[in-house]
Amino acid sequence: MNPLERTGMMENKASPITDIIRKRVSCRTYSARPIEVQKIDRLKAFLQSNRTGPFGSVLRFELLDLNEVEKAEIRKLGTYGVIRDARYYMAGAAVQDTHCLTDFGYAMERNILEATATGLGTCWLGGTFNRAGFARRMQIQGNEMVPAISPVGYPTDQKSMLERMFRLSTGADKRKPWRELFFEARIGFPLSTHAAGSYAEAIECVRLAPSAANRQPWRILKEAHRPIFHFLLKRSPGFDMLWGISLQDVDMGIALCHFEIAADAAGLQGRWSKNHAPSDTGGMEHMATWMGMDSP
Repeated sequence: MNPLERTGMMENKASPITDIIRKRVSCRTYSARPIEVQKIDRLKAFLQSNRTGPFGSVLRFELLDLNEVEKAEIRKLGTYGVIRDARYYMAGAAVQDTHCLTDFGYAMERNILEATATGLGTCWLGGTFNRAGFARRMQIQGNEMVPAISPVGYPTDQKSMLERMFRLSTGADKRKPWRELFFEARIGFPLSTHAAGSYAEAIECVRLAPSAANRQPWRILKEAHRPIFHFLLKRSPGFDMLWGISLQDVDMGIALCHFEIAADAAGLQGRWSKNHAPSDTGGMEHMATWMGMDSP
């Protein structure tokens, strides 16, 4: 089976998932061009099927059409001026448990990449939206929560002043170099692309992943001579207090998503484990370990 078939991203079979990852950028200003019915139906079907992450949290996603919402309700579904002229939003709810935010980030990024594969623009919103308003629209139940949303639509050629300021202030087009993010055998010993071997592209896709305020909190520690990759979270002190939710746990889910689907596209099989933490994490939190197929 084609790796893109397994991820559902088949708008262009000649375009591998790694190209889709590179193509994705945050879009905050949208054009009036309507989304074709076929694309709406495809995206809705994908959201319906994408209901869990690697650690089994219960998730659900909906595509909200603001044209079907009363004007008074639209004001409650505010994005504080960050997003302009978006009619559709992908919103998700997660049943709260230990791993729900990581699972949510993993699954929501699959939604983002599916939309990108169809030629649509998106933008992760984890803090700059009316969470309570979208929770009402999603009709959350019990101990569900709405960690993040994303507008969906065709980007406009013109960027608003606010959008340009956002990109400049967060350094959205900049990513940390490999030597600061990826290590081999011990924290502080940079992982080379040669040592990464066939996983080099999957690791690069992690480097390119979006994150809240572009903090890039993920770190990877590869075991020497084995396809075992420990994913560690380097938290920014006090950062989560700004939003009332641990967006950096969501960021880690995005990183896991990029790594897995890029590895899958390269024919590299493995599984996620929470029970194989390295002996030395350098003071960071162990989030997950990728066990390559030929790992013990």
